Amino acid sequence: MTLIKSISGIRGTIGGPAGKGLTPIDVVKFTSAFAHILKSESKKDKLVFVVGRDARISGQMVESLVVATLSGIGIDVVNTGLSTTPTVEMEVIKRKADGGLILTASHNPKQWNALKLLNEKGEFISAELGEKVLELAESQEFDFADVDDLGSITTYDKSIEDHIDKIIDLELVDKDLIAKANFKVVVDGVNSTGGIAIPKLLKSLGVEHITELYCEPTGEFPHNPEPLPENVVDLCNTVVEKNADLGIVVDPDVDRLALVMENGIMFGEEYTLVAVADYILQNTPGNTVSNLSSTRALKDITEKAGLEYSSAAVGEVNVVEKMREVNAIIGGEGNGGVIYPTLHAGRDALVGVALLLTYLAKRKIKLSGLRATYPNYFISKNKIELDTKSNIQEIFSRVRSKYSNYPILDIDGIKIDFPDGWVQLRTSNTEPIMRVYAESSSMEKAQQLADDIKAVVKDVK
Repeated sequence: MTLIKSISGIRGTIGGPAGKGLTPIDVVKFTSAFAHILKSESKKDKLVFVVGRDARISGQMVESLVVATLSGIGIDVVNTGLSTTPTVEMEVIKRKADGGLILTASHNPKQWNALKLLNEKGEFISAELGEKVLELAESQEFDFADVDDLGSITTYDKSIEDHIDKIIDLELVDKDLIAKANFKVVVDGVNSTGGIAIPKLLKSLGVEHITELYCEPTGEFPHNPEPLPENVVDLCNTVVEKNADLGIVVDPDVDRLALVMENGIMFGEEYTLVAVADYILQNTPGNTVSNLSSTRALKDITEKAGLEYSSAAVGEVNVVEKMREVNAIIGGEGNGGVIYPTLHAGRDALVGVALLLTYLAKRKIKLSGLRATYPNYFISKNKIELDTKSNIQEIFSRVRSKYSNYPILDIDGIKIDFPDGWVQLRTSNTEPIMRVYAESSSMEKAQQLADDIKAVVKDVK
C-alpha cells in the first residue's frame, strides 16, 4: 500500500489500512481539508466546485465519496463524470467555479487513484496551499454544514464537447484544412476517457478514417498506461497494417500526448511539444518554457527563431508559473504535455492533436518528415526504487561532489550539464522512486551518463 502527498495531488493505491493507501477515509479527509480551506478563504456565501474522473476501476467509488463530501462541507458540485484532466480545468474556467477535483492517477497502473486539486483558475494549486491542505487533513479540524446548508449536486455530461468546441474556435486550428488532408488515424485510448475524447475531437475536425484501439472506458488498461514505446506495440503495428498517417496514444486522463509515425515508429513524446511549438512560433512568435527533464530540442528551435527559452522545475504548476513569468506563448513538459495558454494554462492532449494535425495539413508533410527537421537527441529515462532507508540528501551530496567541475542546476533535484548532454537526478512527485534522466546525441551516450549517476546512487543507497 502506498500514499504519496505532493504538489501533484494526493495519490495512492486503493485499499489497505487508512493512511497507508488511498482508502475511503483518506479520500474524505483530504477532500474535506481542501474544501474547508477554500471555503474559509472565500467571501462568497456559496462555493461551486467541478468534479471529473478518468475511467479507472476505482473511479466511481472515489467520485461518490468526493461529491458527497463536498456537499457535506456545503459546496455546490457540478459533476462531469467521465472526463479528462484538461476538460475539467476548462469547465472550472467556463463556470467561474471556485475550485475543482480531478480523480485520476494519470499514468499509474489501475490499482492507483488520486485527487488532483484545482484552484479557481482551473490550475493546480500552489505548493503553499498544498501544504495547508496536508496539515489540515492531519489535524482534521474542519466543520461540516448543517442540513439546511448542504451543497447541491448536479451532473453535466457535455463538458468534453464544450472543450472540443473551444479548441476548434482557436485561430491556429484549421478544421477545413484537416478535413481536406483526409488523414487516416489510429487511436489507443488505453480503455479510459481518451477513448471517448480523442475520437470525438477527430470527428469534429473532419477526420473520417479512425481506427479505435482500446477505446472502451472500462478502466481495464490493456497495457501499462504510460505512453512509452514498449507499451504501445499494438498501436505501432496497427498504424502500419492500416496504412495510417499516424497513431495517437494518451494517458488515462488525457493530458499527455504521444504519436506514432506512419512507419510504425514512435515520434518520441519528447518531440510532441517541440512540433507543436514549432508551429506556434511560426505564427505567433514568443518565448517558450519546458521543465528541466525535457529535451534540448525545444531550446534549439526557439533560439533558432530568435526567441528566448526558459526551463522550470518538473511539475505542471512550476511550468505554468515560469510561463507567466517570461510571458511564454507555448510550453509544457517533455512527457508529451502541451500547454497552450491561449486556450488554458494546463497540459492538454486534445489541443495538441488539433494543432499538430493543422500543422501537418499546412505543410503537407508526413510525421516522419517533420521529425527529421528537428535536432536528433536521445533521452534515457531510468528509475531507482526508494525505501524508507534511502538517504536522499546524502545521494544528492555525493553526486554534487563527484561532478563539481560541471555546471549544476539545483532548482529540482540536480541537473548536470555536460558538453555533449545532460543528466538529471530527482525524486518523483508521484511514485516512491528516484528518476534519472539523461540526454545526449546518441542513446548509448545518454545511457552511459545515466549509468554513471546510478552507480553513485547505488553506492549510497
